[in-house]
Order: sequence, then C-alpha cells, then structure tokens
Amino acid sequence: MDASAGNPSAVNTAVSNLGGWLLGAVSRVGYGMLLLGRALLAMRAVFCKSREILRQMFICGIASLPVTMLVALFTGMVLALQVGIELMRYGAKAEIGTIVAASMCREMGPIWTGVILAARVGSAMAAELGTMKVSEEIDALEVMSIDVPRFLVMPRLVALMIMAPVLNVYANIVGIIGGALVGYYQMSVSYHVYFNKALDVLTLTDIFGGLVKSLVFGVTIAIVGCSEGLRATEGAVGVGRATRRSVVVSLILILVFNYFITSFIRHLY
Repeated sequence: MDASAGNPSAVNTAVSNLGGWLLGAVSRVGYGMLLLGRALLAMRAVFCKSREILRQMFICGIASLPVTMLVALFTGMVLALQVGIELMRYGAKAEIGTIVAASMCREMGPIWTGVILAARVGSAMAAELGTMKVSEEIDALEVMSIDVPRFLVMPRLVALMIMAPVLNVYANIVGIIGGALVGYYQMSVSYHVYFNKALDVLTLTDIFGGLVKSLVFGVTIAIVGCSEGLRATEGAVGVGRATRRSVVVSLILILVFNYFITSFIRHLY
C-alpha cells in the first residue's frame, strides 16, 4: 500500500502543487491574451514603427530562410523516398507527386515552419525581452510612460504575421521540388508526371489552409515568446527558464492549433 495514501499532509501538498500549477497556467494564458489584445490595438501605429517592423521581418524571415529551405528540402525528399518505396510495391509510383504536394501544403510545410520559428525566433524574443525585464529596462520604459506592447511586442507580432506565411510558401515549394528530385533520380518518375500529379491534387483550400495555419502559428510564437520574456524573473536563471518555456509552449500550441484548424478545414471539402 502506498504510504502517502493515508497521509493527509502528502495529499494536501499534492493538491496544493496542482492548484499552484493550474493558477500559474491560467495566469500565463490570461497575460498572453491581454498582451495580444494590447498589441493588436497598437497596430494603429504600425506605420510609425515601420523601421522596427522591417528589422524584425529581416530577423524572422530573411535570416530564417536558409534553415527553413534546408529542412523543407529534406522533408520533401524523405517523404518522396518513404512513400515511393511503398507505392512501387503496388505499381503506383506515379502518385508520389500527389502525396508529397498534399503533405507539404497541408501539414508539413506549416508545421516545420512553425517549429523552426519557435526554436529560432520565439526563443530569441523571450531571451531578449527577458534580459530587458531582469535588468529593469522594461520598468524604465514604463516609468517613462512608454507603452511596452506598442513599443516592443507589436513590431514582433506584425513581423511574424507577415513572414510566417511567406516562409511557409517557400517551404512548400522547396519541399515539393525535393520530392521531385527523389522521384526522378531514385524512383524513375518523370518531372512532367510528378508535377502534373502535384497540381491535380492541390486546391485553393489546401493552399490557403496552410497559410492560415502559418499565420496562427506566427501569432502564437510571437505572443508566447514576448509574454514569457516580459514575465521573466530571478536574473539569468529566469531568462533561461523563460526561453525554454517559450519553445516548449509554442511547440505544444502549434500541434494543438494544427489539429483544430485541420478539423475545421476538413469540413470545407
């Protein structure tokens, strides 16, 4: 028998820990939603912050493009290889283009783009704002009556809202091309057949559905990264904790939102 089963203090401690965790989670969600609302309202000043938005777009988009294209290329190649091996058993290797194009545009492109941005950009946002928080720079901005969501969060949010779908488009294209290379050189599927199958399977719902996913993922990464950074405490240890938590929470939310968006899009077919 478990010794803690009849120990009221152990039960109370477990309940207290669970309650503290739930309160902390609710607090983080509420803070993030409030931050998102304030950042969206601050978009009225988007042209006043155009220079900072462009700088963030470069960091989020252009600087992330090489790794995104590399990951997308090998994702498409692996998809084509694994699918091609199975389809060749049934004499249907010409369908490689169908499966690779559908997989990249519907799921793999948006998800991998989100994962890369969460790991590369979201963590950087949390670390940058967390460092400003623990060094009391955020407090100094508030003392000077500077709106922190408008000054720091809104440019990052706008940048990811724009660049996440753009990176997704590049990831889809590169992934499909990677699949075509494997199909041609290893499965003897001509480019003409491959791309005809790819174009036949894709619909506007697939394309715009993937863009909507990447837009939602971009907003999620920006808000989670900024909110975790702005809530950082306890010096360098707190900054590291906020950075780690921003990546973990972003990845979990990407998978959760991906499921619900996919379920919604499925009803549009």
